[in-house]
Amino acid sequence: MLSHGRRPETTPLSLSVDRADPDTAVIRVSGDLAYTTASPLHAEIDRALQARPGLLVLDFAGLQFIDSTGLSVIVHAWREGQKSGIVLRLRAVPRFLETILDMTGVTGLLARPVGPGAPVTSEPDGQPTVTA
Repeated sequence: MLSHGRRPETTPLSLSVDRADPDTAVIRVSGDLAYTTASPLHAEIDRALQARPGLLVLDFAGLQFIDSTGLSVIVHAWREGQKSGIVLRLRAVPRFLETILDMTGVTGLLARPVGPGAPVTSEPDGQPTVTA
């Protein structure tokens, strides 16, 4: 129980995973993606990549906050997926996350094609689709 009106430092992280399509793993992230909450997402990304889907989608529609540890989990997904040629897509990116991705250069990293001539396309929602 909290006393004196204090709030917890973070909102719990909530994940839901959709593996209905074996070629696409969708991980929906809600709450705060921070140092104290990032481990479950990191582990779920690793589990999803082990199945070698053609596409890994990180859906951030319910994201409320992200810190540098959370940002590093996104980079981890890109880096580990890149080794297997798995496409990484970020979906429903809140404006604050879009700003952070741009300011830190992660947007550019995610947009880099894997090999010479590898295409970078956009989805109808304007989010980049990259080969990770």
